[in-house]
Amino acid sequence: MRVRKELIGFIAVVQSVLFLIHYFLYETWAFSPLGSEIPGAFWIKLVLGLLSVSFVVASLLAFRYTNAPLRAFYRAAAVWMGLVSFLLLAAVSSWIIFGFGRLAGLNVNFHRTVELLFGAAAAAGLYGVFNASWTRITRTTVRLANLPAAWRGRRAALISDVHLGHVRNGGFLRRLVAKILREAPDAIFVAGDLYDGTAIDARRAAEPLNELMAPHGVYFVAGNHEQFGDDSKYLSAITAAGVRVLSNEKVEVDGLQIIGVPYRNATQNGLLASVLHDIGLDRNRASILLTHAPDRPEIAEAAGVSLQLSGHTHLGQFLPWSWMARRIYRQFVYGLSRIGKMQVFTSSGAGTWGPPLRLGSNPEIVMLEFQNG
Repeated sequence: MRVRKELIGFIAVVQSVLFLIHYFLYETWAFSPLGSEIPGAFWIKLVLGLLSVSFVVASLLAFRYTNAPLRAFYRAAAVWMGLVSFLLLAAVSSWIIFGFGRLAGLNVNFHRTVELLFGAAAAAGLYGVFNASWTRITRTTVRLANLPAAWRGRRAALISDVHLGHVRNGGFLRRLVAKILREAPDAIFVAGDLYDGTAIDARRAAEPLNELMAPHGVYFVAGNHEQFGDDSKYLSAITAAGVRVLSNEKVEVDGLQIIGVPYRNATQNGLLASVLHDIGLDRNRASILLTHAPDRPEIAEAAGVSLQLSGHTHLGQFLPWSWMARRIYRQFVYGLSRIGKMQVFTSSGAGTWGPPLRLGSNPEIVMLEFQNG
């Protein structure tokens, strides 16, 4: 009962914020120094009012149902939420320009400024939708001390944050699998959030994974979206598709230690340290830790891990969230970084969460080439 009340309270806060943002957008568009009413004001308010509740309603329905009309509604509401972020920045910028103009004694045409900035925001949002569907191949070389001779020159594919659900589905995963197979990797790592957590036929969505093969294995570790609740339906679907799910365990492949720790365990300091201790990690040999989020790299480094592979951050997807992601994850927000003797590679992910937009970040498949270092 307490959890339910907290959830209702959270939804109410989110919806209130969204309503205020939409009201602010209307007031920005409608503002006139002369106080005149704009044409069609009632209908604009009505449309914005409906749009302000669209994403919350679509999200609540998406966690319980899945059908074609709902998926279309969810996609439209999610795209609008992304556009709202850009429009909000445009509205705030308009008022700043107007304010500085007044202070400087300039006669700034406020509505023309709003038109230009809102137009730019809409164009940026539409490009973001296109960019989010264009998956790139990112290539990097990782040098690991004590890398087994058999792994020198081998390549591994890393994907994360596919977010199969009401926006991305089995067709999207099938295209990802085809791109990965064209690269002919020696191993494949899936660093969590394959699913979005919304209502979905988990087994059917995972069917393209049956084609995902590599000579030295395909490995998956659960992310936070698989672990919103009971993750068994997701993990069983992934296992049925022939992918090795790693859960607080280590496998050895030609002398390389590959460790998988799911999100729930990896985000708790004491538990992550305990798991890494109990699996018997050999500090004198190269190792890879596959875990969803780069939240506790100092714990893995202290345990003697050579390389951590993660996702989760999405590189913020687009402004202003990219600023927040960089502030939270610092140097670990994206790409190859180092802490002590351990390296961390964080992928920006292949899919999207919430608004299917990317601006300033690209969806990617990462190809890692291993060398001794």
